[in-house]
Amino acid sequence: MAQTTPNHTQTVSGWAAHDSSGKIVPHTFKRRENGVNDVTIEILYCGICHTDIHHVKNDWGITMYPVVPGHEIIGLITKVGNNVSNFMIGDRVGVGCLAATCLECEFCKDSLENYCDQVQFTYNGVFWDGSITYGGYSTMLVADHRYVVHVPESLAPEAAAPLLCAGVTVFCPLKDNGMLESRGKKLGVVGLGGLGHMAVKFGKAFGHHVTVISTSPSKEQEAKGRLGADEFIVSTDPAQMKAKKRSLDLILDTVSANHSLGAYLELLKVKGALVIVGAPEKPMGLPSFPLIFGKRAVKGSMIGSIKETQEMMDLCGKHNITCDVEVIAPHQINEALDRLAKSDVRYRFVIDIKAAADANGNANASDS
Repeated sequence: MAQTTPNHTQTVSGWAAHDSSGKIVPHTFKRRENGVNDVTIEILYCGICHTDIHHVKNDWGITMYPVVPGHEIIGLITKVGNNVSNFMIGDRVGVGCLAATCLECEFCKDSLENYCDQVQFTYNGVFWDGSITYGGYSTMLVADHRYVVHVPESLAPEAAAPLLCAGVTVFCPLKDNGMLESRGKKLGVVGLGGLGHMAVKFGKAFGHHVTVISTSPSKEQEAKGRLGADEFIVSTDPAQMKAKKRSLDLILDTVSANHSLGAYLELLKVKGALVIVGAPEKPMGLPSFPLIFGKRAVKGSMIGSIKETQEMMDLCGKHNITCDVEVIAPHQINEALDRLAKSDVRYRFVIDIKAAADANGNANASDS
């Protein structure tokens, strides 16, 4: 679906999928001019999220091709609108999943706009002007300033990019369940991928005892030695699971593969909670007895509001928390997507957009 809006006159270079094969190729498209509420951002880095795979392959049946993925965006502001007072040219900023909401519902007014019924996302969404949104696999972005956050200068930009999705996704349930105010709680993290490794880092930074729960025994040294987890449980080992029964205050389930929740619920203390932040495609098994006999709760959580994202960014700056990343060039995107589908990354791919843009500019200059 092509852009047809009259004020979409800025030509932008990017990378897009054009069909359900999911193959990413160079793509030139149009973005809107900077409006009174907008900021224009020169993109430096963009993280690759597992959601990108689903969209480029149309796994959910909602993709509007061509699709330019990317919602973990770090860049520099090059232009500000007349109504923008909280950003200046040259500011380092981030853009996550949100591009637009209604601004009027109870959720928008309560700084929970990520739960707005009319939420539109940074890519594959429909903006207020009726145009399709294109994401961060591109050299430049125009964003409404109400969906942009400041990024601390102390954080390496490439390692901060995945905080815009992976980071805030695990930060919010920690905040919602009182893990920012108190220390010394027992936190369990199911899965050790892009989300899981950030949950471990946040848990340790906030002073908690962190246990990683995984089906892969080989990840124990990684969890403890590299990330500082206190304990490790192999979830397929009944003896280990039984030994840790009723030991955890909170569990964050970051696994996107289909699985049952019953065994994990038994690890929770009475009145403990399990929060689902992964997104399995099929319904998850949820036995009633572990809930009833432990007065436990199962919750869900998605990304975060702009206010929460800024709070997370500020705390990351304070505690020097970033993602472990593998930086790639745009021509490696297809390889990275294939590797991500196989969980072959520690722990997040990030595209070096600026280096590619500079190289292209230098090539054009030499040709002229």
